[in-house]
Amino acid sequence: MQTPGLVDLQVNGFAGLDFNSSTVTAAELDRALEAMLATGVTTCLPTIITAHPHELEERFRALDAAVKGSRLGPLMCPGYHLEGPFLNPSAGYCGCHPPEAMTAATPELIAHLEGLLSRPILMVTLAPEIEGGIALAGELARMGKVVAIGHSAADFDVVAAAADVGVTLSTHLGNGLPQDLPKLSNALFAQLGEDRMMAGFIADGIHLPPKALKSLIRAKGFERSILVTDAVVAAGAVPGRYSFAGMPVELRVDGSVYQVNGSSLAGSALKLDDAVRNVVAWGIATPQEAVAMASTHALACIADALAGAGITLPESVIEWSPDLRVRSVRVGNERRDFAAEAAA
Repeated sequence: MQTPGLVDLQVNGFAGLDFNSSTVTAAELDRALEAMLATGVTTCLPTIITAHPHELEERFRALDAAVKGSRLGPLMCPGYHLEGPFLNPSAGYCGCHPPEAMTAATPELIAHLEGLLSRPILMVTLAPEIEGGIALAGELARMGKVVAIGHSAADFDVVAAAADVGVTLSTHLGNGLPQDLPKLSNALFAQLGEDRMMAGFIADGIHLPPKALKSLIRAKGFERSILVTDAVVAAGAVPGRYSFAGMPVELRVDGSVYQVNGSSLAGSALKLDDAVRNVVAWGIATPQEAVAMASTHALACIADALAGAGITLPESVIEWSPDLRVRSVRVGNERRDFAAEAAA
């Protein structure tokens, strides 16, 4: 089976590299992107999470310099995803994001950060119910950015208002929520039922139990569902302790990533080709549908933002084995033949 390359809209780090580090280098980024290529990912939006403004500036500067100076960055990283700091700071909604760094929603911070970069912030995840949230969502949408809801307590009316002004995506739907919610009137149901919004899902069996994921995708609709990783520094690495956005995290032997000093998940160790295989193995999707959720659906979500920024992605193709392993991948003029390497 041949398909387009996979597209990861939410990836905070990979293979031992934290994209939120203020010291990331071009060489380190190339090693991480090389590891992502081996999983079939040919396009990604490196994701920076909630931090104080000066920290966001330092992290974006370092990441952007690394992308610009690397071999694979210009091919694979058309822009960035900012998840926060305009999120709901309440317990259960904030997840591993530091609530003390969350702020009211204003466009000035986005404009300031983007002025420092060689590539645009293509996606912003926010909580529309916070002060200024709806107004900022509308402003960002008018600027041509993908605006997503995440770490949010938005109810049906607020979600509808957000969609009215141009919000088109739910970030890792089913997560960034308290364990206990009102039975029917809650942020999960509000976003599931909004047909103007697509939704990203973390198919690792940890963030969402497989049977729950099947129900969520059935409710959202296959055509509006996207597979994402929310991967952090520990993805593609060995179990142990790592630093993610300045916080200590631990990759456990079961594949989960938790804050060392807390009970919250801190991103995932998921690889996108594993997500594809998982949803097939769990009876949620056919191989073709699974790959589409990790490629063409994700690309459709950001197509207008790419066009508005004048960005054309290089051609990409994956050759899959019958058991959905990546045999070879090409992005632009970069080709990797993993089947040949394994046979050598």
